[in-house]
Amino acid sequence: MQPRRVNFHTLGCKLNFAESSTLARQFVEGGFVRVAPNEAADICVINSCSVTEHADKKCRNLIRKLHRRNPDAIIAVTGCYAQLKPYDIAQIEGVDIVLSNNDKGDLYQRVLELSKQGSAEVTACSVAELTRFFAAFSSGDRTRAYLKVQDGCDYKCSYCTIHYARGSSRNMPIADLVREAEQIAAAGQQEIVITGINTGDFGRTTGESFLDLLRALDAVEGIERYRISSIEPNLLTDEIIDFCASSPKFQHHFHIPIQSGSDKILALMRRRYTQAKFEERIAAVRRRMPDAFIGIDVIVGFPGETEEEFRTTYDFLEHIAPAFLHIFPFSERPGTPAVELPGKVQSSVATRRVAELEALCARLHRDFCAQAVGREEEVLFESTMKGGMMFGFTGAYRRVKAPYDKSRINTICRVKLHGIDENDDLLGEIIE
Repeated sequence: MQPRRVNFHTLGCKLNFAESSTLARQFVEGGFVRVAPNEAADICVINSCSVTEHADKKCRNLIRKLHRRNPDAIIAVTGCYAQLKPYDIAQIEGVDIVLSNNDKGDLYQRVLELSKQGSAEVTACSVAELTRFFAAFSSGDRTRAYLKVQDGCDYKCSYCTIHYARGSSRNMPIADLVREAEQIAAAGQQEIVITGINTGDFGRTTGESFLDLLRALDAVEGIERYRISSIEPNLLTDEIIDFCASSPKFQHHFHIPIQSGSDKILALMRRRYTQAKFEERIAAVRRRMPDAFIGIDVIVGFPGETEEEFRTTYDFLEHIAPAFLHIFPFSERPGTPAVELPGKVQSSVATRRVAELEALCARLHRDFCAQAVGREEEVLFESTMKGGMMFGFTGAYRRVKAPYDKSRINTICRVKLHGIDENDDLLGEIIE
């Protein structure tokens, strides 16, 4: 009998990728064959996102596409959209099972004996019931793994549905996460990206601290690099900064959401810092790590954001000069306090503001990359090959390309950086 085929379709954040990878391992260990997302399958699993209305729409369109392509396949939907709108998803033709985030870890068992039955089986739960922790890490990429260390968020920002989709902040014990990191090392991956919904809030359920976790992971043999995927500015303490600066394994790379540079808008968003506090945290990083890559999330078009408020944000971002901006137009999410706020911003205005920040980002990112020309850096090369070149990243997350050499894949090489191309890739020469 031919093994059943399964494919996975992951929408949204790195946390979802870690979870999808873990679910995929369960199916493979159970005798299934994992096939590419665009191949015919007996089971199609969608791990959904709901951070914006666009994410919801993308999931709906994907379901319809998969059903047209695989009319006899079982379609299983889980993730944040499935948590927030399970019965809406169940009405879409082709869907057979909808699982809440609380039950995501049971997906393999739930799907195993399921057959096409004409109506979707729904397992829904309230935010109060989101108490389980689904342990997860990604595999398959030879170079980098995503390790889920924390889930949920207690912050309840006025625009965000994450608390309702993921529940309260919770985590696994450090000892268990160290064992998962050791599994990643045993598989030959060199780098771990530490992921969570609110990573710096680690320890709520175990009484441990994020800094305790970093110290424990630092001692895992076989992992040469760590990156912190995202951390709230109010949780980026001097102690964490000092540790990352002194550890040869923790890279000088920080992803810190600001969302707005205007104190008025930050207050409306219910963020837990001011512009001055954010600037002070950036300065603290740069005192210890002058060349750190700093990526920043920003939302434009939030209710009440006048042209003056936007200009304040623009000028502030230009002033602190991050290496990269992740820019999002405000998306109104039903059930959040932001829905009731006055001062709605026209979509055309938000689109124009996004374009302005994208142009600023392009300039800042190129300037950051160009600063490394002439230096020697440590680069971890990945398996991607394009035009006879291989690609990798420095510790500060500058992308480097060099002539392809299979023996250098998944190794850290000393590289001389002697130029920059039109894509902001640095041109590297491996130093023997």
